Amino acid sequence: MMTNGVVHANLFGIKDWVTPYKIAVLVLLNEMGRTGEGAVSLVERRKLNQLLLPLLQGPDITLSKLYKLIEESCPQLANSVQIRIKLMAEGELKDMEQFFDDLSDSFSGTEPEVHKTSVVGLFLRHMILAYSKLSFSQVFKLYTALQQYFQNGEKKSVEDADMDREDAERQMEKEELDVSVREEEVSCSGPLSQKQAEFFLSQQAALLKNDETKALTPASLQKELNNLLKFNPDFAEAHYLSYLNNLRVQDVFSSTHSLLHYFDRLILTGAEGKSNGEEGYGRSLRYAALNLAALHCRFGHYQQAELALQEAIRIAQESNDHVCLQHCLSWLYVLGQKRADSYVLLEHSVKKAVHFGLPYLASLGIQSLVQQRAFAGKTANKLMDALKDSDLLHWKHSLSELIDISIAQKTAIWRLYGRSTMALQQAQMLLSMNSLESVNAGVQQNNTESFAVALCHLAELHAEQGCFTAAAEVLQHLKERFPPNSQHAQLWMLCDQKIQFDRAMNDGKFHLADSLVTGITALNGIEGVYRKAVVKQAQNQMTEAHKLLQKLLTYCQKLKNTEMVISVLLSVAELYWRSSSPTIAMPVLLEALALSKEYRLQYLASETVLNLAYAQLILGIPEQALTLLHMAIEPILADGAILDKGRAMFLVSKCQVASAASYDPVKRAEALEAAVENLNEAKNYFAKVDCRERIRDVAYFQARLYHALGKTQERNQCAMVFRQLHQELPSHGVPLINHL
Repeated sequence: MMTNGVVHANLFGIKDWVTPYKIAVLVLLNEMGRTGEGAVSLVERRKLNQLLLPLLQGPDITLSKLYKLIEESCPQLANSVQIRIKLMAEGELKDMEQFFDDLSDSFSGTEPEVHKTSVVGLFLRHMILAYSKLSFSQVFKLYTALQQYFQNGEKKSVEDADMDREDAERQMEKEELDVSVREEEVSCSGPLSQKQAEFFLSQQAALLKNDETKALTPASLQKELNNLLKFNPDFAEAHYLSYLNNLRVQDVFSSTHSLLHYFDRLILTGAEGKSNGEEGYGRSLRYAALNLAALHCRFGHYQQAELALQEAIRIAQESNDHVCLQHCLSWLYVLGQKRADSYVLLEHSVKKAVHFGLPYLASLGIQSLVQQRAFAGKTANKLMDALKDSDLLHWKHSLSELIDISIAQKTAIWRLYGRSTMALQQAQMLLSMNSLESVNAGVQQNNTESFAVALCHLAELHAEQGCFTAAAEVLQHLKERFPPNSQHAQLWMLCDQKIQFDRAMNDGKFHLADSLVTGITALNGIEGVYRKAVVKQAQNQMTEAHKLLQKLLTYCQKLKNTEMVISVLLSVAELYWRSSSPTIAMPVLLEALALSKEYRLQYLASETVLNLAYAQLILGIPEQALTLLHMAIEPILADGAILDKGRAMFLVSKCQVASAASYDPVKRAEALEAAVENLNEAKNYFAKVDCRERIRDVAYFQARLYHALGKTQERNQCAMVFRQLHQELPSHGVPLINHL
């Protein structure tokens, strides 16, 4: 039997067959045995030995690519292999016959060149046996395929030589051709052998898990899998990799189809271990239902996921499979985590997982419990103690993936609590860690969701401190590491949109910020509605902004999204005092402060105190406002964003000036001088984030203070800065210095 130039010998029970590529590899092995130890250096010999395993296990590649790989390891041997293959291909059929006859000599003698049970020895024996089983017509077809393989390799070498003589303008075209050739080289001219297929599938699965950018593109990988399944439709592992590949592109129909086919083939091929048929059949059914529930949950089909999960639980209970039941319990929590009593399920799951010796599930349960307790307002020391216990499990069982998840979780928790320095430290710790897990093809485990989360936190932290160039570099790295078609790309897309939105708002470009709202809404609906309300508020469309905020407040209270509830309350309070109703804003701010304190959200609590102090300033009690500011200023200067630091110092200056109205002239002058210094500091903060609207307000306020102090030259300078900025940024009818 022959397909596309590949002669099959598996009709005789052999799981491997001879191809022109494998003949070239046999020539390489033969030349390595014939070459004396002195002719090849120790370094070259080591490189060749490292090259052999991927050549033996990997799919067939073109002859030119094979020459290039050998030449990189040992140029002398590459020349010998090329001459030997040329003589065989341009000679006669008897030359190939003689070559296979001579291969048996590698095992002869008291000290054979190749041991029979070694990797190379087994490969040689398989090839000799497969060749000996061929009929004469099959041998002739194999020789014809070898000639064609050699001719294609020669044509490619000539084309490469012509490409090298091209001028610099054609260099980019050459690079594009190389990429296309590399993708073609993965595609074999016929079916892979069982070992090659298993190696290909395991390699691609590892790449999808750890470094999706180095795996084949979804279309190319699906083409290879279809080619595999065309020759072996019952290859269960190929169906499962097809399921993973379809998940990358969010194809719910194809992924469900492949997943069901995987479990169907698993039953048909009897790949259930040494259990009897009935038990194997039941095991496949319950894990099929469990995986189907996970698939539906990923796509947001929670009702279908719950039905599939109930089926998995029923079958697992009938079979008394406690491990499957534990997995079901974990997914039951995921489906019902919005309920108030979901933590009971989670605690029970962790205890049972520890009891049955399932450290992976136990650790995931602990981390989910920590996440839930963080949103419930538990103290950071208790959460970190719980994560420390889960870290012990990770190190004990070498669960490197969960170590990364744990550190990313700590980064997120510190940011939730408003401790930016600690969050920065944890993110950098994760990025500097080396993976404990050895991944195929030398891939480091640094393209997982944890690294994407840590890098997004880094970008946002740098942007908050005004380091927009550094944030842009981090985002560029994210775009290269997680391309737009990868499964974790939505993380950096949302982060990028939020940073652009904040910059546009700071710069007074509200039309640009409004155009970014659509992209944010597509990635996160709640965040998009909130940003839409912020833009409406900045454009003085108070009625529309108030309607959006009220709807969002009701929805977030229902979801128990406390962080967004507080942010919405602060925006509502700002609406009230910009509408000259500071007394109505006070109870709203007190509610936000109570929530911030209850859930220990230091960053939001400090921001709420700033707003309370401003409301008191408007109501004419600046002394109490200053007292409040002393409570909030320290955490803001320590961990707050640059914009919040500027707002805090600006507000301190306003309160100092308002309080100095009742002072004697000497003390009043000192208070005004202190206020001017604070204004200079606030202006420096605003300049770092390019917030020109607030710089305009500071310049106006400084000009008034310098006029009161009798400093004409400084007053004129500030007035000139104000005039320039006011011409660029019209106030849209809003009284100056009427916002925090």
